[in-house]
Amino acid sequence: MTKSGGVVKPKTKRSKRFLQTREPKLTENSKNVMIMKGGNASETVTHALKDVYALKKPNAVLYKKKNIMRPFEDSASLEFFSKKSDCSLFLFGSHNKKRPNNLVFGRMFDFHVLDMFELGIEKFTSLKEVKNSKCAEGTKPMLVFAGELFETDKEYVRLRSVLTDFFRGPSVSAVRLAGLDHVLHFTALDGKIYLRSYRVLLKKSGCRTPRIELEEMGPSLDLVVRRTHLASDDLYRTALRQPKGVKPKKKKNVSHDTFGTRYGRLHMQKQDLSKLQTRKMKGLRKRKGDVAMETGETISPKKSKAQE
Repeated sequence: MTKSGGVVKPKTKRSKRFLQTREPKLTENSKNVMIMKGGNASETVTHALKDVYALKKPNAVLYKKKNIMRPFEDSASLEFFSKKSDCSLFLFGSHNKKRPNNLVFGRMFDFHVLDMFELGIEKFTSLKEVKNSKCAEGTKPMLVFAGELFETDKEYVRLRSVLTDFFRGPSVSAVRLAGLDHVLHFTALDGKIYLRSYRVLLKKSGCRTPRIELEEMGPSLDLVVRRTHLASDDLYRTALRQPKGVKPKKKKNVSHDTFGTRYGRLHMQKQDLSKLQTRKMKGLRKRKGDVAMETGETISPKKSKAQE
């Protein structure tokens, strides 16, 4: 690839296909996650990163080497790796005396850091420690958020948005019942976030609808919120913009009620019912006298032969 005047021109077909995948689209690809660890990472952080990677596969990239960086002080290295791996989400793990067992969840906009949340691990249970069966790789999870903070506090509302982007998986048009077998539950209470992962079991109930049970499968994390970096309101509104081709066109004179029933309104000209063609029947024929009264003519009655 050659670069002239700020425009990258491909030399080979392979580089041309690569640039086409990076071009903006009306419907973007599934968001990929970049998972990496800092220069110093504890065993707890390493296992936590691997477990999150197992939940996010195949839409995740795991960097095994250590990367010395501080996202809150300088995010240049993080943005470089994001552009290199084409990832709009990232998870960074580190460990030091001041902030032990540290995880940084964040997302990008135009390969620049948009939001970041630093969470500390207080208690961790890995996938291997829970001896239950696991969900298949690439399963789209169901996300459940519990706690008033996710609705009232501005930082927790933005954290909920980041976690939703991080774990929701690819966008699909339909989901079958048997495919809903993974639940991620987030609870916000007293400044802490409790993450639990469950596997859905469909049991026999004697009727068509099965009985549902939840079985914990790991990982399990007790997190405490430490530092946050939120984008400005103007930048956040810019990141939420959608192209015109994606927005659904509004249909005129069509409305929906609370139950989803669609109502339509038709506008028609006033009809002249006197000219309406009806079924022809002998009993409905007009007599000559009625016709004369409508036209204003006078018709003398016929005389009989006896009167003549």
